[in-house]
Amino acid sequence: MVSKPEFIDLLAERCDTTKKNATMMYEEVFATLIDLVSRGEEVAIPNLGRVKIAERAARVAHNPKTKDKIEFPANKAPKFQFGKNIKEAVASL
Repeated sequence: MVSKPEFIDLLAERCDTTKKNATMMYEEVFATLIDLVSRGEEVAIPNLGRVKIAERAARVAHNPKTKDKIEFPANKAPKFQFGKNIKEAVASL
């Protein structure tokens, strides 16, 4: 697994910039993504995928230990769908 510092090092190298600039780019990209998703926007990132909000319906589940019913209200959750490029890259492993 690549850690955040390792990712920033790679980003700095590939963009031919300093680690400080790469860190700022990394932080701004993800802050912008979080801001857009928190406003309900769907975000498409070319060559990577799409972030959207999934609507989850209310449901009733059961506690397997006690058999009690537990009600979960309807809610929203972030969902990420990988793009074709990523899927093909993984398939070729």
